[in-house]
Amino acid sequence: MAIYYAEFNKIPDMEVLDRIVKLHTSVFGNSDDLAGRMKEKPKLRIDVALDGRKVVGYKIGYALNREQFYSWLGGVDAGYRNRGIASTLMKQQYGYVKESEYKAVQTHTKNKWRQMLILNIKNGFDIIGTYTDNEGEPKIILEKKL
Repeated sequence: MAIYYAEFNKIPDMEVLDRIVKLHTSVFGNSDDLAGRMKEKPKLRIDVALDGRKVVGYKIGYALNREQFYSWLGGVDAGYRNRGIASTLMKQQYGYVKESEYKAVQTHTKNKWRQMLILNIKNGFDIIGTYTDNEGEPKIILEKKL
């Protein structure tokens, strides 16, 4: 079955939302009230990859301010990795970011998410800083000027 890509500029219907949360939980180990946290984000953007009705990848972002967009969360089902899904979702999100006339896109990641770190660097992101999160883990701040 072919992968289909969709985008939402608001929280999707419950069926799609539940599938995003299920995938998020399988990638990160818990949901962290993802649905509730999405409701708090300004100018939310959600890009998803679907195999039939199954969400196999997602990328979520939101406006930090008028000039900066934050690429917040994303993941790909383990059985669908290394097929270019994360790259396609990234390109889809950045197309939206450019069309919306943001000047930069920013993201944060951890060293343990090396595939995402490498993907961001390959796509023109610069490391602009680091910090330690609430769990005591170092995080890497990346930014791409548009």
